[in-house]
Amino acid sequence: MMKKLALLLVFGLSILVTFAQNKQITLEDIWKNGTFRPDYVPGFQSMPVSDCYTMISRSGIDKHQFSTGELVATILKSTRLSELSKGKLSVRDIDEYYFDDKEQKIMIATQQEMIYRRSSKAFFYVYDIAKDTLILVTDTTKGKQSFATFSPQGDKVAFVRDNNLFIADLTSGKETQITTDGKQNNIINGMADWVYEEELELSQAFVWSPDGTKIGYHRFDESQVKEFSMNLWGELYPEQYKYKYPKPGEANSKIQLFYYDLNTQKSYDLGFDTIEDCYYPRMMWSAIPNQLVVVKLNRDQTRMELFAMDLPKTDKKVIYVEKLPVWIDLPEEILFLKDQKRFLFTSEKDGFRHIYFSDYNNKITQLTTGNWEVASIVYIDQKEQKIYYLSNESGIYNRDLYVISFDGKKKQLLSSGNGWSTAEFSTTGSYYKLSTSDMNTPPVHAIYDKKGKQLRVLADNANLKKKMEDYHFSKKEMISFVTKDNVTLYGWMLKPANFNSNQKYPVLIYCYGGPGSQEVMNGMRRMNDDLWYQMLAQKGYIVVCVDGRGTAARGADFKKQVYRNMGKMESEDQINTAKYLQSLPYVDPQRIGIWGWSFGGYLSTLSMMKGEGIFKTVMAVAPVTNWRYYDNIYTERFLTTPAQNPKGYDDNSPIFFANKATGNYLLVHGTADDNVHFQNSMELVTALNEAGFQYEQFFYPNKNHFIMGGNTRLHLYTKLTDFILKNL
Repeated sequence: MMKKLALLLVFGLSILVTFAQNKQITLEDIWKNGTFRPDYVPGFQSMPVSDCYTMISRSGIDKHQFSTGELVATILKSTRLSELSKGKLSVRDIDEYYFDDKEQKIMIATQQEMIYRRSSKAFFYVYDIAKDTLILVTDTTKGKQSFATFSPQGDKVAFVRDNNLFIADLTSGKETQITTDGKQNNIINGMADWVYEEELELSQAFVWSPDGTKIGYHRFDESQVKEFSMNLWGELYPEQYKYKYPKPGEANSKIQLFYYDLNTQKSYDLGFDTIEDCYYPRMMWSAIPNQLVVVKLNRDQTRMELFAMDLPKTDKKVIYVEKLPVWIDLPEEILFLKDQKRFLFTSEKDGFRHIYFSDYNNKITQLTTGNWEVASIVYIDQKEQKIYYLSNESGIYNRDLYVISFDGKKKQLLSSGNGWSTAEFSTTGSYYKLSTSDMNTPPVHAIYDKKGKQLRVLADNANLKKKMEDYHFSKKEMISFVTKDNVTLYGWMLKPANFNSNQKYPVLIYCYGGPGSQEVMNGMRRMNDDLWYQMLAQKGYIVVCVDGRGTAARGADFKKQVYRNMGKMESEDQINTAKYLQSLPYVDPQRIGIWGWSFGGYLSTLSMMKGEGIFKTVMAVAPVTNWRYYDNIYTERFLTTPAQNPKGYDDNSPIFFANKATGNYLLVHGTADDNVHFQNSMELVTALNEAGFQYEQFFYPNKNHFIMGGNTRLHLYTKLTDFILKNL
């Protein structure tokens, strides 16, 4: 009897183990059910004055002490928000919120609508903490607003509506219209045009002076920029959406720079040349009272200048110049010190991105050095003269938090040295939230003091880790190899959990590969895509990603060697990756596929056409197919203009190589893609048809570059998965 019981127990356990081993990830798990949704810290913000942070909970906006984690108060309860808004709002309706500089008011954005990648419009409310009152920034019947921003004193709000700049006085309720000539597809005030937003990361184009008496702003004259139009389907007669989109060699917006004086209630032209073909991607106030600084970039993006003006005079002093033989990547930060003598920025002028000081006479001091790169400056402690920054000094796959003194000494690693970290500091710099993951471990969000001591964990994703174990997730592995051109390339590989080195497996390569991008990293950044790769691994596929020449983290020479010939080396390196994989004993050399999105769709398509049949299956989502069709700021940065460099455009554009297409090809695009126009796919389809090449295509009506919303992502990844299972 005991033997029978033991046998039954063993049999039962074997069934459970088999069931666990066969627990399969589904597309619904990834894109519908949120089965593997990671934990995060919703609404986390450091408060502007106190050493506290806020988070959004079910009860409202909660205030916590950095030092202890103690809940100090619920600053705005969801029930109170509902009462004050007469039932219109609850905490679930908050799309964004932020404090004024004095920590006395909260700006709340609701019913937010995205315009383009970085711009949006919404209805804004201001909650006065002490008075327990809630008011609208402006009359909702006039339309939604963009970039509602407190004045430094917190008594006024500037915003953009209908291409004009306004100020709302929160005390009197008076609304002042600063500009009046704003007009759709013609004039924009205080807000960037499409191409500045997309490629120069400028969307809000106005800044308050520190004393709250002035606002500097951009005026974009788009009248000479050519329009692009697209059909929006769904009505009896489709609506045609038109907007200004400058393509390579074509005219840009004419920029004028102004400042508005709240005392005189007048705008003053800063006197920059409107004829010169150049860019003004940044405007900021320095630490010197009434000093406005403007960044100028020539059209070739090889020369950057900083001009300082001591208002009301508009005489311009050049305080910094940088000139390189190839493109300049704009520094993420230009930070002015309170001593009114120096400012900080990052530059690649020595071949790797590092931190520099400059005085106001262009005297430069380099702070960090080495064959590694600073990703960003995250905090400056001016009292203790320390700089906190993120870099990959511990390894090109990593991103760690470091601190260094102003004299370049006492550098200290504050994070693990083996992962990918981001940091958000308290206003005083006494504490920070560090979020760290590695390529096989989801993020841990924790609070640290400035010396790097962990005080508490806010979210550890323990439940997600357990699910990853239950579903027997495979481990990503780092790989490297040397190409026939003697270039060492790095990547990651994901094998099936039951991998057998004596078997031969099909491989799917994921590529992006655009200049300055990085997909091979020791962190979890694209969680849903990683889940999809795990699902494919469960189905018996190896998934690989390799960063080729032109990508980031390995210095300017490695990144910028693609200048004027974008696509050539990048496609060669994806082809070389396939050849390397063919040499591995566990890879089926006849079953290698490649896919990508955006630049990655361009690269997968071009690699297929130049790969002489090495790829059995290729998928491209929203690909550029001819760089003449893309925007000018991005494309000219790497290729210059078509007139200057016609071969650079044509020698690596897929539409000119349609007769070399091979294998199984799937082309996907959203018809309302404002970034990579549907035109790209239509031109490629025309060329493929002419070449007699058979392929599959799928288009998403009214979807933009991200192809999402409702059931769309689930549908898209079902399409991609089915194509792989059938053809690879």
